Amino acid sequence: MPDSLETVRIDKWLWAARFFKSRAQAVLAIEAGRVQLHGERIKPARTVKVGDRLLIQREQERFELWVRAVSETRRSAPLARMLYDETPESLLARETAAEKRKYFTEPSQEIKARPTKRDRRDLEKWRDV
Repeated sequence: MPDSLETVRIDKWLWAARFFKSRAQAVLAIEAGRVQLHGERIKPARTVKVGDRLLIQREQERFELWVRAVSETRRSAPLARMLYDETPESLLARETAAEKRKYFTEPSQEIKARPTKRDRRDLEKWRDV
């Protein structure tokens, strides 16, 4: 079960709750403004306590949740889920977005790097048809 702490750094909590694979990734997301506490941008050293509302943007997923417990240690996924309660609206929106992605993928998501010469030639052939 979660530690008996009252507050913990937000980067540690995000790592312990398994939103990010490392604290470094959590710090980068926080500094990029993808994590908000009560609708405001925060810094990685900001503390989080029970009852706080977090908004987390991770790639295509958006989580809106309430902190239910705090912990500095990373445990199994079922125990990590006990650290927060996701709002029903957030859960429904994520499920709807996942369903849409299943049937239609955004073409820009498949682009990993700059187009090659071969890609350019293929595009020109396609345009000339």
